[in-house]
Amino acid sequence: MRLILRNLGFYLVAFWASITLNFLLPRFMPGDPVSRMFAQSQGAMQPEQIAQMSKLFGLDDRPLWEQYVTYVKSVFTGDLGISISRFPTPVTEVIGAQIGWTLLLGTTALIIAALLGNLLGIVAASRRGGLLDSAFPPLLIFVGSFPYFWLAMGALYLFGVSLGWFPLRHAYDAGLTPGLNAEFLANAGTHLVLPALTIVAVTVGSWMLGMRNSMIATAAEDYITMAEAKGLSPSRIMFRYAARNALLPSVTNIGMGLGFVVGGALLTEVVFAYPGIGFQLLAAVQRLDYPLMQGIFLTITAAVLLANFLIDIVYVRLDPRVRVR
Repeated sequence: MRLILRNLGFYLVAFWASITLNFLLPRFMPGDPVSRMFAQSQGAMQPEQIAQMSKLFGLDDRPLWEQYVTYVKSVFTGDLGISISRFPTPVTEVIGAQIGWTLLLGTTALIIAALLGNLLGIVAASRRGGLLDSAFPPLLIFVGSFPYFWLAMGALYLFGVSLGWFPLRHAYDAGLTPGLNAEFLANAGTHLVLPALTIVAVTVGSWMLGMRNSMIATAAEDYITMAEAKGLSPSRIMFRYAARNALLPSVTNIGMGLGFVVGGALLTEVVFAYPGIGFQLLAAVQRLDYPLMQGIFLTITAAVLLANFLIDIVYVRLDPRVRVR
């Protein structure tokens, strides 16, 4: 419990820091949303309207600390402001309409990469010096060194443009109505393949190497030697004894992997015009929609911090040694 409370304190401080940076950065940037809206209106806005808009976006003449207190209160009440590019739609509605696609893409890629990488790592460690152990790690690390968007563009050109195996853009075909029916789910799954596999190709190598190294360290433990002395089969020792214990570090890797997957999903969405919050973030940057940018950054930060905290709780339950510390 002490460890969980200590970690909770760390994540709360990290979340407070992200809120503070989220508040300050747009205010240090040149210009402001109200000036942009005034320019777009070609001077049609009256001084009273400008004052009202400044108050709406929290950019009035109050001291900076008062604006900060108001902003923090708004964040904890779920009010992330009004989107400029979609005025007067609240930021929470814009994010809520798009975040499901990002969760689908990120979760799918994370599950596939974790399962495939861990399985390859187990097999590679059990057959050290073999083809899988010698060839795959450097190959996957080489592929993982490429930027997400580079691989995404290459996959899009090869499998979408040249071969025509997969759709080129969006999450489903135009004209389809989203719903829980076989036609829509199959179509959305087809659109999901290329973006998800792009993220998997970049991240699976780190999962494999982590599991391989953990398996090699576990294989030197006394209980593995005892299992071998008992005459147990190599496959049983590998999966029932070594792999089960070697998987523990992979639990903590999920939290770190989530950050990489989210970052990769944001870039991948832009290449494939996938309608998640990454694609929405690009539109917000292009339109100088500061409230929407703030809302997306804060949502991503909160999601990653919450996921890491939940993983810490699970890890404490799985590994009694951590509770002793």
